[in-house]
Amino acid sequence: MTGAILPGITSTTVTTPRYTAQVLERPADATADTPRTVLFVHGNVSSSLFWQPTMLALPGDVRALAVDLRGFGGSETLPVDATRGLGDFAEDLASVIAGLGLDDVHLVGWSMGGGVVMQALLEHRLPVASVTLVNPVSPYGFGATDAAGALLTPDAAGSGGGGANPDFIARLRDGDRTADAPSSPRSVYLGTYVTPGFTSEHDDLWVESMLTTAIGEGNYPGDSRTSENWPGFAPGDRGVLNTMAPTHFDASGIVDLERKPPILWIRGANDVIVSDTSLFDLNNLGALGVIPGWPGAEVAPPQPMIAQTRAVLDRYAERGGSYREAVFAASGHSPLLEEPERFVAELIAHVTGEDAAAA
Repeated sequence: MTGAILPGITSTTVTTPRYTAQVLERPADATADTPRTVLFVHGNVSSSLFWQPTMLALPGDVRALAVDLRGFGGSETLPVDATRGLGDFAEDLASVIAGLGLDDVHLVGWSMGGGVVMQALLEHRLPVASVTLVNPVSPYGFGATDAAGALLTPDAAGSGGGGANPDFIARLRDGDRTADAPSSPRSVYLGTYVTPGFTSEHDDLWVESMLTTAIGEGNYPGDSRTSENWPGFAPGDRGVLNTMAPTHFDASGIVDLERKPPILWIRGANDVIVSDTSLFDLNNLGALGVIPGWPGAEVAPPQPMIAQTRAVLDRYAERGGSYREAVFAASGHSPLLEEPERFVAELIAHVTGEDAAAA
């Protein structure tokens, strides 16, 4: 992992009662009197490495930290209990915040990391000054729900660990760094993490980050069960993808938080992962004819992920909180990489409260 750390970033190990975590840091300038602390949480099949350009671009009066979740990056690999939703990851995050003695921290969660942040707010009294959600998983999880977040089938058929591509899993396990197949990690990154056609000087680094993912039923992707409902499988109770199955995960309760930190919701307009027409939603793939036997929109409609998130955040605001939505027109799932200057500007405005003042 040492060669993957960019100049200006340091790596430390934080041992907590929960797990041993790798934490990257871009320290604030020594002259900063009261530096703000921003803590970044990565998404699925990635690691803290993705945050490095953002960390380096932040002003000198910001202390930037990025944590690796269990089974990713340089952190300890431990099994994930999916019956807690994203609770294992959320409790790990809370333990790192406590272990580092952070106060008034600004949390930034990307994709699955956004769900980790939301569940951490629900379950732990965190000293949070603000929250930024970047293309976050829907508060109702990933797949198998209707517009109101209700289960389409009692067992959430079509969501969870059974939906992962076996060839992608094998190529992750084997450390495939090529673009020789559509299901190689590099091809998946270029085709879905970013808008097709986008490249950067650090593409090799992003692939290395993806390859740190621990593979197995207790980690990625997780286990599954057979189902009588289309497409024939339902979530299991172990591993990463099952943490976001709607039978296990529901963070819509953030609308009732007693203390509601201001939320900035950043999303890429071209996102094909977290979308109302996600290419990772099996019901949408059925509607497109990619998966045979789709029972139709009345039985298995695609999950309206963006609409669900907006509805929950609207209720969050109605009940005393505040949020702002920033749509990045040229970005897919990774606006932090695709429009980095605007991303940093939006984040700093939120951290400093300038966006609230302007509103």
